[in-house]
Amino acid sequence: MNRSARILGFGHHVPSRKVPNAEIETSLGLDDGWIEGRTGIRSRYWAEPQDTLSGLAAKAGDMALRAAGIDRCGVGLLLLATSTPDHLLPPSAPLVAHRLALTAAGGVDLAGACAGFIYALTFADGFVRLHNKPALVIAANILSRRINPADRASAVLFADAAGAVMLGPSNDPVQGILGASVASEGAGYGLIQIPAGGSSRPFADELDIAETRMTIANGREVFVKAVEMMSRCSEEALATANVSAAEIARFVPHQANARIFNAVGKSLGIADDRIVKTIADYGNSSAATIPLSLSVAHAARPFQQGEKLLLAAAGAGLTGGALVIGM
Repeated sequence: MNRSARILGFGHHVPSRKVPNAEIETSLGLDDGWIEGRTGIRSRYWAEPQDTLSGLAAKAGDMALRAAGIDRCGVGLLLLATSTPDHLLPPSAPLVAHRLALTAAGGVDLAGACAGFIYALTFADGFVRLHNKPALVIAANILSRRINPADRASAVLFADAAGAVMLGPSNDPVQGILGASVASEGAGYGLIQIPAGGSSRPFADELDIAETRMTIANGREVFVKAVEMMSRCSEEALATANVSAAEIARFVPHQANARIFNAVGKSLGIADDRIVKTIADYGNSSAATIPLSLSVAHAARPFQQGEKLLLAAAGAGLTGGALVIGM
């Protein structure tokens, strides 16, 4: 079996409410320019009360499906990478599949935090190769509802967005995932977390609501670990694909913090003008940043057949990974 899985279409969606840095800096008592200087973010989008995770995801997925121009009844799988599903139970993917009229598709959520899209795309690639059916991968988060206003590290970073990629069968061996590397480091499990709400610390009447919101325990350690994991996984994925960094047309990293992905690009020897950057306008929406960046970049300057892309992410868990993709 020599089938591969090629990208057929991209999609993205953000809520209507745009939040400039000044709004957050004022509420936290920060100096003008403090957020951009430390993160590279100028603005982000936050959900309105009526917005839902499944709604954002469905809009991004619809855009990718329309771009691909395929029969929705033929789609075999929907994977939804999210840390903020509509409900703890059931998963949100079947609802998104229903809204998109994917009548023959399986659907499941993946909780891989910032690396969720990397894992979801890897799994979808395998599904397409094995079953010769298209698969839709969506990553979406509404992180504004998990921000702890008292935790400056998370309050300045997190955003809401959805991004989607449609995969379909191909017989071209230089299309799709050419090399992959994934990693986890459970010793850093507590660095980024929502302490309560899971089965270890379930909801209870006496629970402090702040315990159900995002905390970043040590920003400096997160920076060091993220740069190391993204760089190492990228090098391994490139080696597996037998592709050099010089052959990468565009590097599309997780938009965690501009300082993180700039450091990764430098360690890999990828010139700054080949790094896709959307963090200034869209902030950090965890798993959604890479597919959103792919969609935004493709709209601005379409990817060409034969281009090779490098995707990399690292985040809570700690978990991370990298993919080399042929267009």
